[in-house]
Amino acid sequence: MANDRVPMTREGYEKLKADLDRMENVEMVEITKRIAAARALGDLSENAEYHAAREDQGMLQARIDALKDKLSRAYIVDRSNLPSDTVVFGTRVRIKDLDTGEEEVYELVGPGEEDYDNNKILTTSPRGQGLLGKKRGDIAVIKVPRGNLRYEIVEISFPS
Repeated sequence: MANDRVPMTREGYEKLKADLDRMENVEMVEITKRIAAARALGDLSENAEYHAAREDQGMLQARIDALKDKLSRAYIVDRSNLPSDTVVFGTRVRIKDLDTGEEEVYELVGPGEEDYDNNKILTTSPRGQGLLGKKRGDIAVIKVPRGNLRYEIVEISFPS
């Protein structure tokens, strides 16, 4: 899993790079200043500010390391090379729930671009995985904890 390649659009990649830059050059600097200020207060064994800042530093460093790993495995997907009749990374897909008759639209995105409030789902999510590779008219059966979701692929497009 650690060296799986991670598909991203150019925009998603740039957003993650900006997040990394902010973490390294703003947040880490702030924490380092907090540690220095707390250290100046003297006895570190009972210095709650110092210990809290060190813990924050460790958690931020873990987030930075995870993001660097993700960026190192990223590859930029050029939408013009993707099939237009198949659900793939970057497509917007309109699906019809065969049990309720309701239609929903999802956009399949890579890490850093997911936005569940706006139906941008990861290609690696269970729903994303179940829709990948399907064509218009196909039925996708997606296993979820409460059973199976059954969707008909109604329309496939690329967001502009």
